[in-house]
Amino acid sequence: MRPLAGLICAAAIALAALPAAAQDSSLRSVATHFTAPEAAGFSKQVERDLAARGAQVAMVFRTGRPRSQLPEGIAYTHGGFWVYRTITTADGRTLSGYAVYNLYAGDGQAWPKNQSRLVQDYPFDFIRGSTVDDVAVIVPSPEMQRRILAVIDSPTYARLHNPVYSLVANPWATKYQNCNNFMLDVVGAAAWETTDPARITADLKAHYQPTLVKAGPLMRLFGPIADSRLRTDDQKGPIRTATYESMSAFMDKNGLLQAAYTLNFARP
Repeated sequence: MRPLAGLICAAAIALAALPAAAQDSSLRSVATHFTAPEAAGFSKQVERDLAARGAQVAMVFRTGRPRSQLPEGIAYTHGGFWVYRTITTADGRTLSGYAVYNLYAGDGQAWPKNQSRLVQDYPFDFIRGSTVDDVAVIVPSPEMQRRILAVIDSPTYARLHNPVYSLVANPWATKYQNCNNFMLDVVGAAAWETTDPARITADLKAHYQPTLVKAGPLMRLFGPIADSRLRTDDQKGPIRTATYESMSAFMDKNGLLQAAYTLNFARP
């Protein structure tokens, strides 16, 4: 497999004035952690690692804000599917490499920040949005890779998208969605071979244990006032959301996993 580096810079918003939230997934640029050459080098490192494992589909997670701002037990804020395939560039060239399939929240300018859209970009874009020197990776089982790719390439992929965004969307409910919840829904569609979002949510409630976000009552009360993306009215009791940690545990428990690990940037 020959890696492909993208050309579009994407970065995650750091909402320093808010209580730490579990998901922070935006195209809006902030001060970058990596220089462009460093981001290109790390993205190629991740691609080489995935290629060495024979991964056609992987789930990669980055940290879009300082870890000091994240709730306890949550290390990554944004995930996307990395899919190895043939890609046609804007100038008509055909290349083989990884394309990245993301759900991004709006930036409050081009589109409302409490709405999301599905975006296909490239490893460079994904890595450029990180604030730390590591990513987390889930490599699904070979059969799950085949099924996930089939979902991505079908109308089901768009059907699973709920554009009404919350940073801490509850995966046991359907009112809101964030990047990791969307990925989890795609995994559910592949695992249970269904196109019905309501059935996927019901099955997740029966089989998937979300991550509990340790946040005080002020986050629930004042979060929506400070930022319209931080909505919690889909939560009953503790705030639950999907994360790398709980998704990898779910996939491992249900035989859907080939590998789950973290990868550190090998700085020159």
